[in-house]
Amino acid sequence: MLKRTSIVGGLLVALCLAGCIGSKDCKFEKLALNPFQGYVLTTDLENPWNIVWGPDDYLWVSERSGKRITRINPETGEKKLVGTIDEAYPDPKTPHEGVLGFALSPDMLKGGDDYIYVFYTHRVNGQRLARIARYTYNLKTQTMGDPQIIIDGIPAGSDHNGGRLIFGPDKKLYLSKGEMGHNQFLNACLPIEAQRLPTTVEVAKKDWTAYVGKVLRLNPDGSIPADNPVLSGVRSHVFTYGHRNPQGLAFGPTGLLYSSEQGPSSDDELNLLESGGNYGWPHVAGFRDDHGYVYANYSAAADCKNLKWDANVIPAGVPQQKETSWNAPNFKEPLKTFYTVPMGFNFSDARNAGDGLDYVCWPTVGASSVLYYPEKGVVPFWRNSLMMTSLKNGSVYVAKLGQSGKQLQGDVGRFFRSENRYRSLAIDPEGRRLFVITDNGGSGRDDALVPTTVMKNPGSILVFRYVGDL
Repeated sequence: MLKRTSIVGGLLVALCLAGCIGSKDCKFEKLALNPFQGYVLTTDLENPWNIVWGPDDYLWVSERSGKRITRINPETGEKKLVGTIDEAYPDPKTPHEGVLGFALSPDMLKGGDDYIYVFYTHRVNGQRLARIARYTYNLKTQTMGDPQIIIDGIPAGSDHNGGRLIFGPDKKLYLSKGEMGHNQFLNACLPIEAQRLPTTVEVAKKDWTAYVGKVLRLNPDGSIPADNPVLSGVRSHVFTYGHRNPQGLAFGPTGLLYSSEQGPSSDDELNLLESGGNYGWPHVAGFRDDHGYVYANYSAAADCKNLKWDANVIPAGVPQQKETSWNAPNFKEPLKTFYTVPMGFNFSDARNAGDGLDYVCWPTVGASSVLYYPEKGVVPFWRNSLMMTSLKNGSVYVAKLGQSGKQLQGDVGRFFRSENRYRSLAIDPEGRRLFVITDNGGSGRDDALVPTTVMKNPGSILVFRYVGDL
């Protein structure tokens, strides 16, 4: 019998006013935990990245640094190895490499194709690359094998590889791909190519070097769908572009595709993705409003290698561009930002500085995944909502959708804050249990909202069970 361990530290249900700027300015109403029970289902996962409720009523999890796919009993927490991807390369110095997203075939266990599709990073002669491989699932042994690479040579980097992989209702694969963290930190002098589109010659040669800062749409065999958008005269795998680090993808009931995306110093985003849409990065973060962000193009600076990179204090010699100085006819604004701040906002507040972790207190939440909560789910105040996990403050944000699914309505709810980094989430078919996977390490905030690198429940699955109608 499973011994259910309580979640350590800081567990609460909270509602955050949608218009607040930065966590320190939010006003929270603490609620009783009576509607929910929280407990730890299992531990000792190696940097879990993706979690899915499978057609076998098990939880399926990818472990980034563990290089494996694992099945977990949602009642007992017992773990069973599905398979290890030996070719994956999780650089121990970076948190964005290894086995990332995976997707189960829509016909799995239904008498059709029993396939597992896995997106992972690897190395070729020291070069970082990524691929999607398809594995056959053996029902008798409950393991995967017979790997077939469906697309290879996707650029990968030490930062911002995106990495969410899902099937759509059209039975196409959708992959989110980040811009590899260019123009910041150790990659400051590398140009952002989220706006660059593939050429006819590149597509003919299967040269996918332009596939950064994009969301891709693929046939299950890796080929280019015939109804993909034609962008600058070229049809490729590119579905949308102009993204920074879109780590979350989810479909709603009418086939609308949503994403969560990490912003720079402000403006994490919830987006509605439309075929051929341009989402603005690096020219725009959030709304095109000249609030809180200017594009500082370090890669275009004459002496970039000798400049000190700073996200918010731009040195002389770095070209700058206001958001409203750029536009595109296919530019799409977000549904919601976390959070937009005015120009002149103090990103260097000394109260939050120390040990190089001041970025944890910038007005972003570290959006890491998104999931649609169905209209018929048992939790009444979550119905027809987008649920988004956050890394920087260990919370689940819930944004109510309007009837069309194309707008949000009302305030955004914030639930289950704890001293953890929430990476991804899944729900059971009834919508009663919410399963959240946590990072093994990294930076976040403690109960006093002070930056910390100590996580309360590293490498775990946390369960939040609704008991309000029981």
